[in-house]
Amino acid sequence: MDIDIVSVFPEYFEVLNLSLLGKAQAKGLVHVSSHNLRDWTHDVHHSVDDTPVGGGAGMVMKPEVWAECLDELLGLAPQEIVETVHETAIPDNTDDIDDASVTEDADVAKHADDWPVLIFPNPSAPLFTQADATELSRKQHLIFGCGRYEGYDARIPEYYRAQDVDVREYSIGDYVLNGGEVAVSVMLEAITRLIPGFMGNAESIVEESYTGDNALLEHYQYTKPAVWRGMAVPSVLTSGDHGKVDRFRRDEALAKTSRIRPDLIEALDCTALDKKDRKALMALGWNVSGAHPRR
Repeated sequence: MDIDIVSVFPEYFEVLNLSLLGKAQAKGLVHVSSHNLRDWTHDVHHSVDDTPVGGGAGMVMKPEVWAECLDELLGLAPQEIVETVHETAIPDNTDDIDDASVTEDADVAKHADDWPVLIFPNPSAPLFTQADATELSRKQHLIFGCGRYEGYDARIPEYYRAQDVDVREYSIGDYVLNGGEVAVSVMLEAITRLIPGFMGNAESIVEESYTGDNALLEHYQYTKPAVWRGMAVPSVLTSGDHGKVDRFRRDEALAKTSRIRPDLIEALDCTALDKKDRKALMALGWNVSGAHPRR
């Protein structure tokens, strides 16, 4: 996988040379290049931002600088797009909303894995999930753009979508950071660890939180000693009975998910649950007679 990162602080990503991601780069599984956005400026101050159109606090990153950089990384020539984006906050014809969303999904789906994907962290965007990480781990080329200040001009992602580029905008949580560098690091770690050969033990990612169909939070983990400062690990884990251990961990995952993330329980497919799963959920107060568990 080739990864390009554009930032006004490219040195931030020296951390990617550490740990497993550093080893993956040494093995040739991943190649990471960080670029300084200011290298595409032409003024003496290397300015990448300007005041917001319409007024307001802060500064907004300029589209012309980003475009020169991204055109080069994507191998595209400049184009004129004759349209005004985000003209109204609410569509005049709400009957068209479903059709528009279907079209956008289809645009994403039609891009092959060898097409580059352009990704911008954005606290106003859809939440980045394990499913997104899994899909992106199959891509051959990812380009990340790190916003700063009040963010990037909204025309930038719209322009490249109009150029038939696979553009994604993701939030990593309901909070705001100073810039996109931390968010890119988070997404990169989630994505690259799913590349075949990245992890020393591939089995370690099979039962993780949010992973696979009917995803749950992972059960609790323990190590030796079996008793530490008077606190013993659950006795079933030292029983040697692998069947009981597996069931205990599954029940623990169901109980933990029910307590912390009941929305994940509500998303489970009841037809995919076995009798013991159903019994455990019923004991936790869930009705499993329908398509999905309900309180």
